[in-house]
Amino acid sequence: MSNLNYYICGLLERMRKRAVIIFLLLLSVQSGIAQIHELGVFLGGSNFIGDVGKTNYINPNKLAIGGLYKWNKSSRYAYRLALNYTKLQADDADSGNSARAERGYAFSNRIMEASAGMEFHFWEYDLHTLRRPFTPYIYGGLAALNYRMLYYNTAEGGMSAQERRFSVAFPFGLGVKGEVLPNLVLGAEIIARYTLVNDIDGSNPERDPGVDFTRFGNYSSKDWYVLSGITITYTFGKRPCTSCFE
Repeated sequence: MSNLNYYICGLLERMRKRAVIIFLLLLSVQSGIAQIHELGVFLGGSNFIGDVGKTNYINPNKLAIGGLYKWNKSSRYAYRLALNYTKLQADDADSGNSARAERGYAFSNRIMEASAGMEFHFWEYDLHTLRRPFTPYIYGGLAALNYRMLYYNTAEGGMSAQERRFSVAFPFGLGVKGEVLPNLVLGAEIIARYTLVNDIDGSNPERDPGVDFTRFGNYSSKDWYVLSGITITYTFGKRPCTSCFE
């Protein structure tokens, strides 16, 4: 009988330990999904700021599209991942600057960008309240940029292209967002990108192209570009309570 009791006690102890492990696993899974997530699209325009074309900071002239994911970790901030695509294009003839117009350079460069960053909300942003949540925000992050290296070919008198390359950019800007329908958030934003390169417009090639080429513009000033437009995201994931963000 003592052996049977010992066996039963051991079995119950093992079952208890397994039950605790299963409970902890279920709790971790619930914690993982008990968040507010957003998945959606970006639609807007792009403009270049550099040594060719206009010098306006916000002047979209080409379509920009993308996809994004947000994780609202807190009512005060959200993590964000995004993929964007656009074609940057500029022409000295449109600049309004007599020196640039006389020079007459122009370029276009297709850009693919992957970025990660954080949105900081100005106001409490709780998607589980009965009211429609709304807040302005600021955004900052880090981006991987893929573009084609350009240079001004002196012999041909125009822009020529080298291979595509990856570099780094630092996006930052302002936006505003709010829930317009249950599970649907509409936003508008203007995000500038400061890059670490100076040959998106061909003004100062990063690599010697091996032919006669011309450097121009401000060598010490890196290229910038801006994406401005709207975001439309669908929210999903439930929290264990209507006000628990932390």
